[in-house]
Amino acid sequence: MRLVKTITGDIAPKSVRASGNGLVSAHNMMYRHSVTIYDAKTLELKVTVPDRVRLSDFGYSKFPSEVRGAPVEGTYSPDGKYLYVTNYAMYGQGFTKEGTDTCKPSDGYDRAFLYRIELEKFTIDKVYRVGVVPKVVEISSDNRFILVSNWCSYDVSIISTEVDRVVKTVPIGRYPRGITISSDSRYGYVAEMGGSSIHRIDLTDFSTVRIPIGSNPRALQLSADDSTLYATLNLSGQVVALDLASQKVIKRVRTGSAARSLVLSDDGSTLFVVNYGSGTLAKVGTDDFKVLEKKKVCKEPIGVTFEKNFDRTWVACYGGAIKVFDNR
Repeated sequence: MRLVKTITGDIAPKSVRASGNGLVSAHNMMYRHSVTIYDAKTLELKVTVPDRVRLSDFGYSKFPSEVRGAPVEGTYSPDGKYLYVTNYAMYGQGFTKEGTDTCKPSDGYDRAFLYRIELEKFTIDKVYRVGVVPKVVEISSDNRFILVSNWCSYDVSIISTEVDRVVKTVPIGRYPRGITISSDSRYGYVAEMGGSSIHRIDLTDFSTVRIPIGSNPRALQLSADDSTLYATLNLSGQVVALDLASQKVIKRVRTGSAARSLVLSDDGSTLFVVNYGSGTLAKVGTDDFKVLEKKKVCKEPIGVTFEKNFDRTWVACYGGAIKVFDNR
């Protein structure tokens, strides 16, 4: 892994996400109130999208004034037309009780919104009201369902793109976070970070199955054949591989202190993991589950994405930078 660029500017990225067709976005929370979108080839800033919206323009008449969000995570639609972004909280008239990192549903914090950014003009063209402190968002490969994990309401919002609204809210447990969806769009998997389980949601009937995995699971990825689920276990600083047929953990490796985000390379051979506490990026082989390489990247690396077109790994440094590494 060779550092090719450190991107700075008016950013405080909580996460980064590659579109697969030439864009990489950074989601800059309430510290910058923006989404910054970069050219994956040139590594240059393409556009900054402010998180200001007038919710009444989208049918939410109780919110007539302009408000701001706090972009946390993002995902791209399979057709490449849209970027969906979660907002930790909303700020402005009508929002009086911002959620926190330590919370429960009975606290009564404000619900927040998911934004859809259309990628021709880079404008917010749709909003969805979801739960309290939404974190991760993922969309099924058939473009039918969007799943959003709501940290403080302990549930997952499921949005149908056919009717453009939340059609189901699925209870999870304490602090739902990571999400991944099977390649056939049948199952969604959600990490219960405040517990020790993964929840499998059947997207045909929204029934759930709880699968034990280990304490404090945060981020999830699925192998291309949907047989193996990879997860970071934040407290122990480990990455584990769970065989979904047996529902047993079959491999584990310690990557550093506070293993947070992970991403699978396009060919499925490698996991890239950022360790928040030790300030490192680790490269793990999926065959033998050994750490192949580890680099000090920055203080508090928090997000990671793999950009397949140029074989690069992008790392979000919470303090205000993005590090781009060449894997060739």
